[in-house]
Amino acid sequence: MSDSLTKKYNVPGPRYTSYPTVPYWDNTFDATTWENTFTVSYLKNKNEGLSIYVHLPFCESMCTFCGCHKRITKNHKVEHPYIQAVLKEWDLYCGLFKEKPLIREIHLGGGTPTFFSPKKLKSLIDGLFSKAQKAPDCEMSFEGHPNNTTREHLEQLYELGFRRVSFGVQDYSEKVQQAIHRIQPYSQVAQVTFWAREIGYTSVGHDIIFGLPFQSMEDVVDTIEKTRTLLPDRIAFYSYAHVPWIKGNGQRGFKEDDIPKDEEKRSLYETGKSLLQLHGYEEIGMDHFALRTDALYEASISGKLHRNFMGYTTSTSKTMVGLGVSAIGDCWYGFAQNVKGIEEYNQLLDEGKLPLVKGHILNAEDLIIRQHIQNLMCRFETSWNDGSLYFEEILQVLSELKDMENDGLVCIERNSVKVTTLGRAFIRNICMAFDLRLKRKSSQTNLFSMTV
Repeated sequence: MSDSLTKKYNVPGPRYTSYPTVPYWDNTFDATTWENTFTVSYLKNKNEGLSIYVHLPFCESMCTFCGCHKRITKNHKVEHPYIQAVLKEWDLYCGLFKEKPLIREIHLGGGTPTFFSPKKLKSLIDGLFSKAQKAPDCEMSFEGHPNNTTREHLEQLYELGFRRVSFGVQDYSEKVQQAIHRIQPYSQVAQVTFWAREIGYTSVGHDIIFGLPFQSMEDVVDTIEKTRTLLPDRIAFYSYAHVPWIKGNGQRGFKEDDIPKDEEKRSLYETGKSLLQLHGYEEIGMDHFALRTDALYEASISGKLHRNFMGYTTSTSKTMVGLGVSAIGDCWYGFAQNVKGIEEYNQLLDEGKLPLVKGHILNAEDLIIRQHIQNLMCRFETSWNDGSLYFEEILQVLSELKDMENDGLVCIERNSVKVTTLGRAFIRNICMAFDLRLKRKSSQTNLFSMTV
């Protein structure tokens, strides 16, 4: 990849876990509208079942690379009331259904889900299923912190039906770990990985980040070589999103000059990607790699890969309930995000209200563009052959993509666009060409991380 391409396309851009992206929601929305839209969507797609994302926001210490919503505390007395609040929110959603909903997928994210004790996590899962049916092939996963995930956590969650776990590794360099305030030796990651395998988890993932402060090429190579010895089933190889204007002091624990940028950062990714592929990992969508034995790879080959606020998933459920502070619900025809403050969250639930702060109901154009972006992010191609995905501005989009075609990033055919192997590195930029809301309402302020 040439440096000129990196310079040309390294601009702020969304990661497209949704369309429209959150900054461009119109918020002509209230709780009643969301409830009605959600219910209609669920009834239309109820045979697919629900996906549930539970946001568990507590962490004992601040990791300075993190862009997630979290509450830093060492007080574990917060566990019980928070679990009770989440179940109270779930009760409100269950009140919208005429029968017990079918749960197809559960993911516990954070924050740090393993901040909570195994006993408290059991009470959460038992509470969710007490008012729902569990699909026979229900996929259950959680994010584990290598430093506080105990064997008891892994055994308890396995007993409840969890078969996939992802561990946040980030980087094994001591200097990088000190800069991001995430000290965890290889031995600790190896321990929890071995435990998970012994217990029977069928998919163990590791999250690695490139572009971290003080990170060198040697650090990336060393981290991936160490990762290879543990052979996780899937690897998320994320770009560090430096957005201190959104996340405040949490991402200001180091200087701007300490962060790899542009060509240097891109080289870290290209080297890491090459090593992963050399070691048998297949590229899946954006930032993800999996062994051929993993379900994520199988979904990508069969065309069943799906992307939502949980990232890439093998579940095709169009209805996702977001529970907990800052969580986002998605019923395909609309989005709704919860308030971010725990106190406000509790107050609204005590009043019998869904704790929503904003949302968006998709119009006909939104639905078409959403499908195009979904196709590009999951299958690296999209088309409008049957006319159902045709939209008026398609010629304008193709005109913009022409420059990318000249650069070898896409192939434009009569009624389709296909991303080339080179173009996969710029998939966010390619999706931006389809993003009509982004074009119509360009912001004068920073909203997104850089695409490279």
